Amino acid sequence: MKRAILSVSDKTGVTAFAKELVNCGYEIIATGGTRKVLQEEGISVINIEDITGFPEICEGRVKTLHPKVHGALLARRDKKEHLQQLQENHIELIDLVCVNLYPFAKTIEKEGTTLEDAIENIDIGGPSMLRSAAKNFESVTVICDPTDYDKVIKEIKENGDTSRQTRFELSAKAYTHTAQYDSMIATYMRKQAGLNEKLFIEGDLISSLRYGENPHQQAKFYALDKTASFSLASAKQLHGKELSYNNIQDANAALQIVAEFDEPFVVGLKHMNPCGAAVGENVVDAWNKAYSADSVSIFGGIVATNQTITKEVALLMKPIFLEVILAPKFDKDAIEVFEKKKNIRLIEVSMNKDNRSAKHMVAVAGGLLVQDADNYMTTKEVTKDMTVTNAQPTESQIRDMNFAWKIVKHVKSNAIVVVKDGVTAGIGAGQMNRIGSAHLAIEQAHASKITEGLILASDGFFPFDDTVRYAVSNGVCGIVQPGGSVRDEDSVVAANEANIPMLVTGMRHFKH
Repeated sequence: MKRAILSVSDKTGVTAFAKELVNCGYEIIATGGTRKVLQEEGISVINIEDITGFPEICEGRVKTLHPKVHGALLARRDKKEHLQQLQENHIELIDLVCVNLYPFAKTIEKEGTTLEDAIENIDIGGPSMLRSAAKNFESVTVICDPTDYDKVIKEIKENGDTSRQTRFELSAKAYTHTAQYDSMIATYMRKQAGLNEKLFIEGDLISSLRYGENPHQQAKFYALDKTASFSLASAKQLHGKELSYNNIQDANAALQIVAEFDEPFVVGLKHMNPCGAAVGENVVDAWNKAYSADSVSIFGGIVATNQTITKEVALLMKPIFLEVILAPKFDKDAIEVFEKKKNIRLIEVSMNKDNRSAKHMVAVAGGLLVQDADNYMTTKEVTKDMTVTNAQPTESQIRDMNFAWKIVKHVKSNAIVVVKDGVTAGIGAGQMNRIGSAHLAIEQAHASKITEGLILASDGFFPFDDTVRYAVSNGVCGIVQPGGSVRDEDSVVAANEANIPMLVTGMRHFKH
């Protein structure tokens, strides 16, 4: 009769799994809490103490660390001397191990957790059994993930045992599980001990990309958090060819802009900068406004919205060459509109604002920069009490200032955005000086015949009054900026001379 040892903290599905093992002719060995759960369900269970001949000691710290457990797992079935040694020491083979570990992560996440609490939730016997069983995958099946229960039972029922390939895959999963567990403990303990921090990164490969930014560069896409919203790591592709490296970069930038808005919103994006963005009464209205804001640059770009893509808006988008469309949902009729366009990617993305990534990482040569994400919830709402000029903003100007302020934080620095009535009129990105960005933004607005009533937002302060004077002489009637320059007063004076409101938020939004 084959034997299985079960010792799990996460007891999801374990009773059903144990019943199936018994039906397949397995004897079940179990430890403390697992044994109790199984026995309550009427499952015949052998106590671990009856196997080791030794009681659990040190408040359960020692129960499976015994030759009758690890010898039974590690002995090679193809070596007579191993089997002979087991027989001489009255050790029976164990063929399957089902273990998941003490909830260390949940423990340290709790407010008020002490070092003593954390240490008591460091599993010792569990990782040891996983590693022993994983090492001997040629003969032993090791399971650490409840989602694998059904696959294991299916193979045992059909073939009498799991296949070698399955045991090999489960072995790799077990080593991954213990590595993640150990890195989590190491991170916590180093912090408690006052040692230099070490960063452990765990990523699941989503896809090997055709190439990176350029054809001569290889690239892969990894998921660090498959639960994060506004993230391609948790998105679902409904149609189109595979995303490229540049598609992923652009799509990510577009999603971060969408996350700023609650009202119907659409943004077109190219090379990680917005080219047209608008709020509207509905998705069709927002799309029409965003497209008209820059119908040239959006060609070959990416579109993202926080609204469902309907057939009506799909028919408007279809004639334009777009690489990717991102939305929380696509109607069935909308998907049918796009199906004849084989290459366009349709991506459904979770847009739950309570579950955004909290950290932002950028690779540099030989290192990694990590910072708090500049998420929407940290953005100050623009209000009248931020006014530093004699002229006060109107309610409509405040609405446009808030709109422009949310857009400018996602434009490469130095960034200037001019808007009117909830639509971008011009965007100046990535210039080496701020006045240069202002020229680009305002010239774009003028090229679209928008020459007055503009609201201007700047991601950083004005080091001189030249940007303000240029802006007011070219149709800008209100300005929002973070302030913080030693020459702030010069810009305030220029705004007062033009009798326009200027608001200072006290928060900058550089995006390098």
